[in-house]
Amino acid sequence: MARPSQAKENLIKAAYDLIWENSYGSTSVDDICARAGVRKGSFYHFFECKAHLALATIDAAWTKRLPVLNEIFSPVVAPLDRFGRYALLMLEYQEERRALTGHVCGCPLSSLGSEVGTQDELIRAKVAEIFSHHLRFYESAIRDAASEGLIDGTDSAFKARTLQTYIQGAFTQARVLNDLGPIRQLDRAILAILGAVPAAA
Repeated sequence: MARPSQAKENLIKAAYDLIWENSYGSTSVDDICARAGVRKGSFYHFFECKAHLALATIDAAWTKRLPVLNEIFSPVVAPLDRFGRYALLMLEYQEERRALTGHVCGCPLSSLGSEVGTQDELIRAKVAEIFSHHLRFYESAIRDAASEGLIDGTDSAFKARTLQTYIQGAFTQARVLNDLGPIRQLDRAILAILGAVPAAA
């Protein structure tokens, strides 16, 4: 039998995977417990409800992802290279998930937020909070690229929001079409949106 801390971790991972692979609405507490190998009574020992577990999955995923993003978007990395590395990371992550599930899963935050954002304010706000962190990474890289004369420097905040809109749209389209094509083109599309010229091969 899993020790308490391991049981909680198993529930968080199971919920993250099931909600991302399927949907929040179609994933039951029973499904989560079965995937996690945890009794239902233990679920309610750790979480008041499925929504609270969903919030925990977002926090856990962000805690794991943030150091990676800090490295990718580090000021010591060339500004436009940050976006190239980010696009590659996103593609690798989606390829791994497709290999496990047989289909393109898209962005877990976009999927969850768009599904329940009008029904659960805590989940909506948590997803929006993570999006705002991404925006700061984008905007910082855009400002640095502009300061180096690589792109036009006007309205970096607007460019960052436009970029985020495109990226989330690409993930959604990839999920709907079950095709990694839109994600494979992220690096090229980001440069086009920013008005940057790709480096010569």
